[in-house]
Amino acid sequence: MTDHLGELAAIGTAVCWALGSLAFTRAGRRIGSLPLNVIRLALALVFAAAAGLALRGRALPTDATAEQWWWLGLSGFVGYFLGDLCQFRAFIEIGPRLTLLLMALAPPLTALIDFAVLGQRLTPLSLAGMAITLAGVAWVLSERTPAATTPGPASPRLRGILLGLGGALGQAVGLVLSKRGMVGYEPLAGAQIRMLVGLACFVALVLAASAGPRLRAALGDRGALGYATIGALLGPFLGVSLALFALQRTSAGVAASLLSTSPIFIIPLAARLEGERVGVRGLLGAVVAVAGVALLFAG
Repeated sequence: MTDHLGELAAIGTAVCWALGSLAFTRAGRRIGSLPLNVIRLALALVFAAAAGLALRGRALPTDATAEQWWWLGLSGFVGYFLGDLCQFRAFIEIGPRLTLLLMALAPPLTALIDFAVLGQRLTPLSLAGMAITLAGVAWVLSERTPAATTPGPASPRLRGILLGLGGALGQAVGLVLSKRGMVGYEPLAGAQIRMLVGLACFVALVLAASAGPRLRAALGDRGALGYATIGALLGPFLGVSLALFALQRTSAGVAASLLSTSPIFIIPLAARLEGERVGVRGLLGAVVAVAGVALLFAG
C-alpha cells in the first residue's frame, strides 16, 4: 500500500509557498522590497546553515568545487537577485495571487530555455502544456480592473505584470544554470551557494543605492521582521525541505506538478487574509494554468 507521503509533502510545499508569499507581501508593504530581500535571505541562510549542520555536518557549502561555485553563483545572481528583485516588487504592486500565477510561467520558460540552449527535446504534450499554461495566465490577466485602466505612463497593474514576468524569467534561467552546478552535489548546499550570492548582490545594491537608512529602519520594524521571519521559515526553509522530501518519495513529474499548485491555494488564502475578491475567471484561470504545468511535466 502506497503511503503517499511524497505527494502530501509536495502539496504541503505549495501551501507553504502560498502562505510565505502572503507574509512577504505584508512585510514588503511595510519596509519595501529591497530591505525585505536582504532580511529574508539572511534569515533563510541562518535556517539553511542549521539544517546543513544537522543533515550534512557542514553549516556552509565549503565542499563545493570552483566549477560548482561558478554555475550555482551565476544561478543565484540571475534567480535569487534579478528574479527575486522583480518578484518581490510584484508582490507589492499586484499582490501575491497574481504574482504566483505569473510565476506559473517559470516551468514553460525553463523548458523553452532547455530546448534552445541545451537541446532538450520538447514533445507535443509538453508544447500543449505550455500553451494551456499561457492561456490560463493570459485569461486571468486580461480581466479588466480599475487599476488596469489607471491613466498614466504605466499603471501599477501593468508594472506588476511586467515585474512578475521578469521574476518568472529569472527563476527559469536560474534553474537552467543551477543544473550545471548541481551535478553530483547536495541540493541543500547548492541552495546555500545561490542564497549567499543573492544576498551579496542585494547588500551591494543597498550600498550602491545608499539604502542603508532604509535597511536600518526596516530592522527596527518588529511587525515587518515578524512577517519576514514567517515567510523565510515557510518558503526557503520548510517549503524547500518538504520539496526535497517530495522528490525523494515520489516521481519528479508528480512532485513538480503538485508543487506548482500554489496559484490555486493562494486564492482562498488571499480572500480570507487579504480580503481580495476573486471571481470565477480568477479561479478557473489558475486551475487551467496549473493543469498546463502538470501536462508539461507529464510530457
